[in-house]
Amino acid sequence: MQSLTKLYKIGHGPSSSHTMGPGFASEIVKGKYPNANRYVVTLYNSLALTGKGHLTDAIIAKKLAPSEVRFINQIDIFKHPILFTFEIFEDDHLLNTISVRSIGGGDILFDTEENEIIDVYPEKNFEEIKAFCLSHKYSLYDYVKQYEPDIDEFLKSIWQQMQATVRKGLVTEGVLPGTLKVVRKAKVLIDRAKQEETETARMIRLVSAYAFSASEENASGGLIVTAPTCGASGVLPAVLYYLRYHRGVSERSIIEALAVAGVIGNVIKYNATISGAVGGCQAEVGSACSMTAAAHAYLSDLSIEQIEYAAEIAMEHFLGLTCDPIDGYVQIPCIERNAVAGVRAVSASELASFLSDTRKISFDMIVRTMYQTGLDMHPKYKETAEAGMAYFYEHIK
Repeated sequence: MQSLTKLYKIGHGPSSSHTMGPGFASEIVKGKYPNANRYVVTLYNSLALTGKGHLTDAIIAKKLAPSEVRFINQIDIFKHPILFTFEIFEDDHLLNTISVRSIGGGDILFDTEENEIIDVYPEKNFEEIKAFCLSHKYSLYDYVKQYEPDIDEFLKSIWQQMQATVRKGLVTEGVLPGTLKVVRKAKVLIDRAKQEETETARMIRLVSAYAFSASEENASGGLIVTAPTCGASGVLPAVLYYLRYHRGVSERSIIEALAVAGVIGNVIKYNATISGAVGGCQAEVGSACSMTAAAHAYLSDLSIEQIEYAAEIAMEHFLGLTCDPIDGYVQIPCIERNAVAGVRAVSASELASFLSDTRKISFDMIVRTMYQTGLDMHPKYKETAEAGMAYFYEHIK
C-alpha cells in the first residue's frame, strides 16, 4: 500500500476524480509540450455527463491557459468511466494524442500504463496489518510510524487545512455555484447548535455543521483535503473538529487519529476503490465513514479489534449507495450525505465499543463486498446524473 501522502491531498474541489485529476494531468501535459498553443480535449462517460457540474472543463482550460481549448463530450461504455484525451497542437500540427484515466482520489494514469503502486506498507489488507500490530504490540499509529517515521509533519499540514476549510465554511453565506441555487447551511446549523439542550443533540448539530461547512467549501471549488475524496471531504474533518474543540482531544491525538484513518482508507483504496464513478457513493462517503469511525474509535481508546469493527459497521451500512448527483453538481445529495456519515461514524464507534465480541464480519470482507457491489451496480448509478435522484429531479421539475 502507498504512503498516506498519496491518500490525503490538498486541492480544489468539487471532485478529486473530475476536477483534481484532470487538473493534475493538464499541468503535466502542458509541461511536456511547452510549444503547444491549441488543445482538443475529449471527455468520456462520467466526465461527459457530469463534467460541467464538477468544473472539469473549467479546471482544464485554466491549467492549459492561455492556449485555446475545445471540448468534446463522448459516451463509450467500452472505455474507462473517467477517461479523457488531449489532442495537442502547435498551430495546425498535431504533436501528440494522450489518453488519461482518473482513478479516484486525484490519482491519474496516462495511456495504457498500469497502476504502479510504490509500496510503503508491505501488508496488503487489514488482517495482515492487525496480525503485525498484535505480534509487535503496536497500535495502528505505531504501525504507520514504523513505515513512515516522518509522517507527522505531513499530517499536521493536513489537519491545518481541514480546520481552515471548516472555519471558512462556517462564516460563508450565500448560494453555491451552479444552476441548483443551493443555499449554504453551515452557519445556520452552527448557530442552532447553541440552542440544543442535550449533549447528543449538540453533537449531531455540531458534527453536521462542520460537515456542511467543509462540503460547501468543496462544492464551491474551495481548498479542501481528500479524505479520501473531494465528494467525501466533510466527514473526517467534521468529527475530528468536534472532538478537538468540544471534547478536549489534544492536537497530538488528532494527528495520530489521522494516521489511523489513513490506514483504513489505504486498505479500501488498495483492495477496492474510492471512486464514485467505479463503485458508487459507497466508495466515497462509505469509505470516509469507515475512516472516521476508526479515528473516533482510536481516540476512544478502543482495541484494534474494536477499531476494525467500527470501520466495518460504518461501511456495511453504506453498501449499495449510489452516486446520483443532481445536474452533476457535488451538492445534492452529497453535502447532506457527508453530515449523515459523520454522525453515523460516531455511532459505529460507540456500537463497536460494546458489541465487538459478537461480530461475525471482518473489515476485509466488507471491503471486498463493497467493491463487488460497485462492479455489479448499473453504470447509470455511478456518477452519471442519469439515474436515481438526478433522473427524477430532472423529470419532475
